[in-house]
Amino acid sequence: MASASSIAAAIASKTKTKKKHFVAQKVKLFRASDPLLSVLMWGVNHSINELSHVQIPIMLMPDDFKAYSKIKVDNHLFNKENMPSHFKFKEYCPLVFRNLRERFSIDDQDFLNSLTRSSPMNSEAQGRSGARFHTSFDKRYVIKTISSEDVAEMHNILKKYHQFIVECHGNTLLPQFLGMYRLTVDGDETYMIVTRNVFSHRLSVYKKYDLKGSTVAREASDKEKAKELPTYKDNDFINDGQKIYIDGENKKMFLEKLRKDVEVCNYSFLLWLCFLLSTQSSFFLNLYLKLMDYSLLVGIHDVERAEQEEVESEDNEAEEEGESDGGGIGTPPDSPSNTLDSTKPLSPGEFDPAIDVYAIKSNDSAPRKEIYFMAIIDILQHYDAKKKAAHAAKTVKHGAGAEISTVNPEQYSKRFYDFITTILS
Repeated sequence: MASASSIAAAIASKTKTKKKHFVAQKVKLFRASDPLLSVLMWGVNHSINELSHVQIPIMLMPDDFKAYSKIKVDNHLFNKENMPSHFKFKEYCPLVFRNLRERFSIDDQDFLNSLTRSSPMNSEAQGRSGARFHTSFDKRYVIKTISSEDVAEMHNILKKYHQFIVECHGNTLLPQFLGMYRLTVDGDETYMIVTRNVFSHRLSVYKKYDLKGSTVAREASDKEKAKELPTYKDNDFINDGQKIYIDGENKKMFLEKLRKDVEVCNYSFLLWLCFLLSTQSSFFLNLYLKLMDYSLLVGIHDVERAEQEEVESEDNEAEEEGESDGGGIGTPPDSPSNTLDSTKPLSPGEFDPAIDVYAIKSNDSAPRKEIYFMAIIDILQHYDAKKKAAHAAKTVKHGAGAEISTVNPEQYSKRFYDFITTILS
């Protein structure tokens, strides 16, 4: 069995290691309805605890962006219904993602508690290619299944992404990537990535949109509209007459962040050439990211509606208390529901900007008092041969002038930015 120090050393290693660590004794169990989630909880707990023994380096090295740690567990004493007896857990680039969490002001122990104190919750949302989503029990983080191709693309952009996060001091609309893992259960490999939730952990979103700046086939399907919280698209946004009402200062800061974020996704040839000449290194060829097909996810919280629902909820609770015999049992101090209320009390329509980092209040002249949650999502789409073929096919179908979503990154970034500027009021 590997000792904690040897596992920590493996994590700190600057190169890939072929060594596997075997755990034979009974270890801490994490119970979830889905055994895969139990393995994720166990793995995150193991990873964060081991990282706590690894000294924080002064700076990350190139090999840190290739490194991984992995562990194999064989334990026949596990309850197989909740926790498999045999599984493998692999974490990609552990020191890089720890550094990213720090730059996003996320404490590792808080991150650990959010993902392991109670089982992550299922989400009805579904991404491209059938990707599944879960949220941490406190709704602060999103866990998404991804493909092996996404893992490869993440490795391709990770160094540039990290560099950008350092330069912007974590002040970005891009996804906040916090950890990437591979779980192997019964021989099946599942890849997962954890990001900060775009939406609030306490303010309900009543309407949401996925916006690309395209108008061809960009409306929610009837099946999507039947969901409790549908994801509407560009044409729905336009047909609803929807606008984002934010004041001048917030608008200026938002568009400045958006401009920089879109630039790093596109990464112009001129900037790439400057990097190349300044370093004489072919490595920077990888910085020519050429990403496209990303979206602006917009969630809208209606403050007055939330206040009304809270009043109705309090009235219902008062009626139920009047009918009860007073023998109810209070919520225990360690229950997950108390975690959300551990920060200072907030009034309706208020939020903690340190937690709800994507939130912006509506301006005073808005038709309704609203809170907007806006961030860029789905940036792991490279403009490859498949995308070029899709562009050609859609152009034939809809015509050369049609606003199709699949276009080259330069055109995509400009159209995307221009569209977003038109929806801000």
